[in-house]
Amino acid sequence: MKILFIADTESNYIWDHYNPKPFEEIDLILSAGDLKASYLEFLTTIIRKPLYYVHGNHDTSYLDKPPLGCSNIDDKLITVNGIRILGLGGSMRYKDGTFQYTEREMFKRAYKLRRQLNKSNGFDILLSHSPAAGICDGSDLCHQGFNTFNQLISFYKPSYFLHGHQHLNYSFNSKRVVQYGTTTIINGFNYHIIDYTPNNIDSSTLSKHRIYLPFIHYFKQDYFI
Repeated sequence: MKILFIADTESNYIWDHYNPKPFEEIDLILSAGDLKASYLEFLTTIIRKPLYYVHGNHDTSYLDKPPLGCSNIDDKLITVNGIRILGLGGSMRYKDGTFQYTEREMFKRAYKLRRQLNKSNGFDILLSHSPAAGICDGSDLCHQGFNTFNQLISFYKPSYFLHGHQHLNYSFNSKRVVQYGTTTIINGFNYHIIDYTPNNIDSSTLSKHRIYLPFIHYFKQDYFI
């Protein structure tokens, strides 16, 4: 399966000079946020494939005019063509605003999905706007990553963690693709095409006890009390 992954900036190559040839084999479009609704509508119309998105911290316009023909998967676990995708958008809370969360708030969002995660034996792709803590994130509060994501990918070992928010032109040292254990982490800045390959982790070995335990243990830490 080929996935068109987009985030943060609209691609002039795609929007202004669209050439269908490179996108003929695309099966799915995933957006990590901070993109114009009209851009998402254009992509799902011209490529004619389903588009799923999470909110970025600058996507408040979606509240009044969400992108038509696209599906919001924030706080949802969905299955597309056999691939389980967990959506958790937004950024670290750095001021009053929509789609911004403290670490505790992000953890609670993930915790609410624990029964679905248990039923589905985990997930294959984590789609977020922000990165994980200490993995290609920024030093300022706005661009710091969430430790909740570290916990999720460390325990469930998904094939991919897809995020945006930290623009690749912020630093010469920015990396689009990094490896975190068995999980491939990709920054979708502008656009990136993924040839989806599962990581062959046998999720059926995750028992109910093991799935509930990391959430409960994490929640009891003083940091979240």
